[in-house]
Amino acid sequence: MAVRRAALLTTSTVAGLVLLLSLKPHHTALPVLAGSGGGAAVSSPTPGSSSGRPSQSSSGGSKGASTGGGATGTYTGAVEQTPYGPVQVAVTLSHGKLTNVKAVQTPSAASRSQEIADYAVPTLTREALGAQSAHIQAVSGASYTSEGYMLSLQSALDKADA
Repeated sequence: MAVRRAALLTTSTVAGLVLLLSLKPHHTALPVLAGSGGGAAVSSPTPGSSSGRPSQSSSGGSKGASTGGGATGTYTGAVEQTPYGPVQVAVTLSHGKLTNVKAVQTPSAASRSQEIADYAVPTLTREALGAQSAHIQAVSGASYTSEGYMLSLQSALDKADA
């Protein structure tokens, strides 16, 4: 009788464990790609923002605009102070199209702040280039750095339009 109980208990435990593991999502590189691939959610503002940009930047054409209709050049955004340090970006535009975003300053006072910036900035840069605007998704675990990045990016884009 005790052997039957032990066998039944073992079988039900194994069955429960198999069910539990089959329902749990497996963590692979996909969540990272899904975070940067959130372009579907952030790409919706792109048509509105890109259609507004060329008309505004043609009026501020004295600062490197070309006949292609849009600003061309490198513009540095404002330094945004976060609780963990300053964030500043510079953007490169070609005929009103965002071609490069470079982080000029990132939080680096503490090693953990540097680690967070090291993984967040490349994701934010990919998002910005994909969205062609500062309307991008924040990186989970790097909210302050993300916010500073987006504000500095918007500042640089505003300078390009002025």
